[in-house]
Amino acid sequence: MVNHDQDTTPDGATSLAKTTMRRVVVRLIPFLLLCYFFSFLNRVSVAFAALQMNHDLGLTPAVYGLAAGLFFLTYCLFGVPSNLALYRFGATRWIAGILFAWGLCATALAFVVGPYSYYVMRLLLGAAEAGYFPGILFFLTLWFPAAWRGRMVALFMTGVAASGLIGSPLSGALLGLDGDWGLRGWQWMFIIEGLPPVILAPLCLLVLQDGPAQAKWLPAPEKTWLITTLQAEHGGKATERKASGWTALVHPRVWLLAAMWFSNAAVLNGILFFLPMILKGFGMSNTQTGFVAAIPSAAALVAVIWWGRHSDQKNERYGHAGFANFVAGIALLISVLVADPTLRIVLITISFAATLAFTAPFWTIPPTFLTGAASAGGIAAISSIGVIGGFVAPTIIGYLTGLTGDSRVGLAFVAVLAMVVSGVFYFVGRHMVAKDRMQAPVPEPSR
Repeated sequence: MVNHDQDTTPDGATSLAKTTMRRVVVRLIPFLLLCYFFSFLNRVSVAFAALQMNHDLGLTPAVYGLAAGLFFLTYCLFGVPSNLALYRFGATRWIAGILFAWGLCATALAFVVGPYSYYVMRLLLGAAEAGYFPGILFFLTLWFPAAWRGRMVALFMTGVAASGLIGSPLSGALLGLDGDWGLRGWQWMFIIEGLPPVILAPLCLLVLQDGPAQAKWLPAPEKTWLITTLQAEHGGKATERKASGWTALVHPRVWLLAAMWFSNAAVLNGILFFLPMILKGFGMSNTQTGFVAAIPSAAALVAVIWWGRHSDQKNERYGHAGFANFVAGIALLISVLVADPTLRIVLITISFAATLAFTAPFWTIPPTFLTGAASAGGIAAISSIGVIGGFVAPTIIGYLTGLTGDSRVGLAFVAVLAMVVSGVFYFVGRHMVAKDRMQAPVPEPSR
């Protein structure tokens, strides 16, 4: 693949750089990964809750799909304002507040009584969680130079794979608590999996800081090197024009990235929300469904780390992201055309692994042309606009499943969408990078 990006690789980094980044990684990434694990665990648990909850509450496939998708509407609406508030008030405090709010909303899902209360809680959960993912992506730019960012995003994104790898068997097992203390298994699942973010919220204030200048745990030489390196990168982008966080919304590349994230979110959530029901249709028990549903996540755990590292080593982003998303689409499309259950699971596994592998190179692209408030606003805009795919996919798949009795038609739709957008993204992205190579990116505004 050809290098179309502007970052450098960490090859040949000094011992000081390696020691510094190793210390930062050990301090920050495990906690961020743990929080993201619980974020996606809620999405995994919703799919498993449907195995009991849909019957208990009288939810049709169309109602379930709509409720699953409503989360992404408020997620979209509140994403940019949340990230700009994070930039203004400080990442650490804002992230802690997000953890607490979404934990309460996730736990409250255990007490919905019908379609409308379920709709309301999904909307509230989307609003509460909206700023976490784009907020962490912006937070990483405060700590990690561009050369390390691809693999750091990859490590962070393993939280998605881990939530499926651990959360699928866990969710299947928690359904077995059915009847304890008068609660159904799906209610216990929401309570047990929703409370950890509430507990993690105060720990966030102890573990995280808003930048290396505030890190008392970082030795002086390492702190100086990291601050200097980050300032040099950001300063190199602040030469031509000033922008607020909202200015990034008119940048054409932001919309290109949002379209790509839309297609990826459609495939990812199409698989997440309907995989347990697909597996259940093969005659599996709840426990068997949980363990088999973990297989795609195990593959994704390896794929996202390897592909992120490969992108860093090749110093290339658009090709890596476009190729991975295309593979995700074509594997999902083939999976709906075959009848053999084992082959379908293998193809869905490939699709899911490629979908997550895409994220590592993809999320290193925005910081190459956005900084400061524009970076916070742009990343949130890409995430918020693109994640509407998470609304479209479950809604369409749920509707078509209710209409035809088969989820494959809806899955084929999102698969073809991913393939088409990936091709456009790769070729248009190459052209835009070549055109913008000599232009200064959006800078951080003076305050």
